[in-house]
Amino acid sequence: MIRFGTGGWRAIIGDEFIKANIVQLAQAIADDMNENKYDKIVIGYDRRFLSDTAAIWASEVFAGNGIKVYFIDFYAPTPMIMYGVKTLGAKYGMAVTASHNPASYNGIKVFTEGGRDASVEFTKTFEARIEKGVLVKTMNFAEAKEKGLIIPYNLSNEYIDSILQMVDTEAIKKSHMKVLLDPMFGVSKTSLQTILMTARCDVDTIHDRHDTLFGGRLPSPNAKTLTRLRDMVLEGGYDIGIATDGDADRIGIIDDKGNFIHPNQILSILYYYLVKYKGWEGDVVRNIATTHLLDRIADSFGRTCYEVPVGFKHISAKMEESDALIGGESSGGLTIRGHIRGKDGIFASALLVELICKTGKKLSEVLDEIYALYGKREMHETDFSFSAKKKEELQKKLFEEKALPELGVPVAKVSYMDGLKIYFENDGWIIARFSGTEPLIRIFCEMETEEKAAEICDKMRVFLGL
Repeated sequence: MIRFGTGGWRAIIGDEFIKANIVQLAQAIADDMNENKYDKIVIGYDRRFLSDTAAIWASEVFAGNGIKVYFIDFYAPTPMIMYGVKTLGAKYGMAVTASHNPASYNGIKVFTEGGRDASVEFTKTFEARIEKGVLVKTMNFAEAKEKGLIIPYNLSNEYIDSILQMVDTEAIKKSHMKVLLDPMFGVSKTSLQTILMTARCDVDTIHDRHDTLFGGRLPSPNAKTLTRLRDMVLEGGYDIGIATDGDADRIGIIDDKGNFIHPNQILSILYYYLVKYKGWEGDVVRNIATTHLLDRIADSFGRTCYEVPVGFKHISAKMEESDALIGGESSGGLTIRGHIRGKDGIFASALLVELICKTGKKLSEVLDEIYALYGKREMHETDFSFSAKKKEELQKKLFEEKALPELGVPVAKVSYMDGLKIYFENDGWIIARFSGTEPLIRIFCEMETEEKAAEICDKMRVFLGL
């Protein structure tokens, strides 16, 4: 069974992530493409175990169906692959990656026109085709290259140049920034280092070798996984520490004082910067588990903050519909209008460096400025694994019985858009939802202090019996 979650199809290597499933998925997409007379697809892969091989297997299927494959034959950031889809005017793209999941996982992300994550409607179509059964057709990779059906595709320069054109490199050059980069054994080093060094930053890197076990840590940039980056930023006197996840579409930031800047704060800082300091105009889109501080910032500038379900495809779709300036999520992914329609940790990192140089302020100073204007918001996050039986119990309790916990805070409204979200009268909120990428239930709460948010999260945990 192949089922797409919020960030593509992900499965354990050797269990469900096997050749038989990979080629069936490729065939389902190829059948859709041939029916709609789409003639090309962009395919790339990251540094995970089996990623390059799986990309070849998928390419052989598309070639076997007469579809041209623009094959990025080096370890590529997911946003670069999405940029390739946009640049070539392709209807589809594919990245072999499991993003920030544990090393035992791999997966496939599917992109549609413009370089955006495939919508639920698209992925359900592929799932349905596989369930009915597909007849897999393949062509040997070498033969397909000879026939011009698999075309080596190197768009590094184009992708890097597109970001350099959107960033004020002259302002960065004047500041002589000292940057420490942590690719987390992933694929961002070449692109991000090139961008920053072009802007005359002094760049050092850690965790940049090829390690399919990601150094024994989760390739997800958060406060727990970035302790070495934090320590080295302080010891080396760096202006900023930048980390990207396994496929470089998400970021984690350590400021000059060694503070971890939460993705909620990053998104708020960038939106405020773009509107206040750069004079750009537009609304903002966030998912249902991302800070409401964005709502306050948007309202102060006479703009709207739109709330959508978790999954960047929902953010992309709403941004396109509303022509929003920026969209993002609390897990570290964001994008800006005018770039690709998917999240890009490399572009976001470059923009944060520009922010420091243009404003002459540290990230902590910009954040203090925002808190002075809009008030401080703090989030507490927890997640729990569960058995199949427990999941059934939780689903029944939350979505059939619609039972609500007593949290000791006046409730304004309740939403079941994506999980259970309770909005409080004091502008705080809590959400419990099942992860779309891992067998976990996640609980997020945002309040005026982290202590209060943690207290309410624990009440939800007890209510759910976790």
